[in-house]
Amino acid sequence: MATHHYYNQLNKGQQAAYYAILEGLRSLAPAFAVPRLEGRDIFDLHFLMRLDHPEIFFSEGIKYRYYDDSTSVEVTPEYLFDKKKVKDHQQAMESRVEKLARPAMKLDEEEKLLYIHDFICDNITYDKLKKQYSHEIIGPLGQGVGVCEGISKAVKILCDALGIWCTIAISEANPEKGIRYRHAWNVVKIGGKYYHMDATFDNSLGKGEEKRYDYFMLSDKQIFRDHEPVIWPVPKCEDGDSFYYKTKKLSFTKMEDVKKRAAQAVKKGKTLTFHWRGGYMSKDMLLEILHIIEDEAAARGKHAKVSANVPQAVIRATFGEALPQEQIVVQEADEGNEQ
Repeated sequence: MATHHYYNQLNKGQQAAYYAILEGLRSLAPAFAVPRLEGRDIFDLHFLMRLDHPEIFFSEGIKYRYYDDSTSVEVTPEYLFDKKKVKDHQQAMESRVEKLARPAMKLDEEEKLLYIHDFICDNITYDKLKKQYSHEIIGPLGQGVGVCEGISKAVKILCDALGIWCTIAISEANPEKGIRYRHAWNVVKIGGKYYHMDATFDNSLGKGEEKRYDYFMLSDKQIFRDHEPVIWPVPKCEDGDSFYYKTKKLSFTKMEDVKKRAAQAVKKGKTLTFHWRGGYMSKDMLLEILHIIEDEAAARGKHAKVSANVPQAVIRATFGEALPQEQIVVQEADEGNEQ
């Protein structure tokens, strides 16, 4: 089941142009005609079509020209590879997607989504050099590297293969906040409800440590605490009770719960990651949580270090013999932790 969310938002004339671009690229044509549009940029349609169709990974860009008396424009694509290499890569990507999807076929919807999320976090490295192929599925699925656009496209093509409704959300840059680039993540439909999932942000938080689920199945209210508004509309995500930490009973409202779980984690020598919803995550609140966790660590001759994703109110506590130089680290989930 492939989701074509953006196609379904277009009027008939725009859909005809979108389809002409899609078919022209599928045939690897050197040039092709596309119905001329009023009021919609053909570059937008090319971009939106590739969000709906991550399998069109070989189209770097397009140029077009038109004549005043013509009802169509002539589009000239820019391909990443020559025709033979495109076909080789297509075959490799189809085989890769099929192989990755096969073990998850019999899982339920949420388990399938978790499988995809964990695959991204376990196998994809953020491409700080931002190579062109890292914006397409060939980066994450072929090279093991990607940027948010390529990662979200990889999530979508795997969701399509596993029958999960999925689209890609795009937000604008905001230089005033230090956000230099557009950002991409996914909206999925699980159990008849829509949710946000940002595998890139979770990937950036969990590298070299336990996997993170701070951005797994969030509502609009939750995701937009640290994401900019979307450029093109996506379905409303209104359910705020199905995010990972709450469903795993790791969302606490009382300090007694923090104390109890911290004691268990120190005793077992494990990391404790939890969500806090017992009040605004202020500096004072964070210090109070640290003191409770440190007291439980000290009772067993250990020290605690706390990492906090403040916008999503997720705390990660680790325990060791030595007192860390910094006991509180404020984490920022972002494009490879580099913005």
